[in-house]
Amino acid sequence: MTDRSTPPRADATLMFNEAAQTADVVAAQFRHNHAVVAELAAQLRADPPPFVATCARGSSDHAATYAKYLFETQLGFVTASLSPSVGSVYAAKQRLKGALFVAISQSGKSPDLLHNAEAARAAGARVVALVNVEDSPLAQLADTVIPLHAGPERSVAATKSYLASLSAILQLAALWKNEAPLLDALDSLPQSLQAAWRSDWSALTEGLVDARNLFVLGRGLGLAAAQEAALKFKETCGLHAEAYSSAEVKHGPMALVGPGFPVLCFAQPDETEAGTLALAREFRGRGAQVWVATSSDLSGGDAGEWLPLVPATHAACAPLLTIQSFYRAINALALRRGHNPDVPPHLNKVTETM
Repeated sequence: MTDRSTPPRADATLMFNEAAQTADVVAAQFRHNHAVVAELAAQLRADPPPFVATCARGSSDHAATYAKYLFETQLGFVTASLSPSVGSVYAAKQRLKGALFVAISQSGKSPDLLHNAEAARAAGARVVALVNVEDSPLAQLADTVIPLHAGPERSVAATKSYLASLSAILQLAALWKNEAPLLDALDSLPQSLQAAWRSDWSALTEGLVDARNLFVLGRGLGLAAAQEAALKFKETCGLHAEAYSSAEVKHGPMALVGPGFPVLCFAQPDETEAGTLALAREFRGRGAQVWVATSSDLSGGDAGEWLPLVPATHAACAPLLTIQSFYRAINALALRRGHNPDVPPHLNKVTETM
């Protein structure tokens, strides 16, 4: 049994060691899944769906946010998040004929996801399951199963399974689009993840030891990273964090940002980057405590403390590299704050909701 009263060394936690496996997990996943994903992609090109619907909870729902922006920006397919409670609680039938229904789950056991996947299949949707447990109930009812191949994950806080969900979504989008820039990005991703794991984000760890609240900002493809980071602050550090789009934060929440207020900005290296950096400078001008994760050199600048981000070969890969660097920093922060990130209070590894 894990001792909650004595946090382990930073490199001895399950969270640390599982997150450190991500590069190898992604490389193996790409190899093992290529045939099944290529076949699915060919079918989707031959018979395109009218739209894509995703269904997930927790970290998997953050992966669904990534899928939304990736499918919409790279493929042009409207992608909507289907609330699990619409089917499992309200029992409201949805018009999903011909749609691509993507269910994302580490365990593949949650009753609400199973109910919605069954309803989607009955409504005429093509059901695709991204699952880590290949013989799970969700996998058994799907038309196509894309295994995450993350292996056992014992830490309550998901790390490699979350990033494996993103990489599976990325591989599907790349093979579906079938164009060189995105396909080429798959080859270099494992090596980039290794480099991201070595990134020094100790400034963030040191700066948030005594924090009580913060905002985490991202936009577009980077919004999923902000959502995942905010969840990890809560569950591993006991630190209240809220994720916002760097555009949406201007609609009210930014009124809270004043002297000393902590803000973590993920500057996605695409058309959204300039706006995120401008917002970071504005918040720094108000006296806020700002950290900016970016592949651009901000040393000596006025946007805030620079968290070096490994350059991505394609903007679609950047959210994975951001979170890989973040996981190492949040593991260290949890321990500095006296928490064991492997055993958050009141939480279980598998959450089964109706």
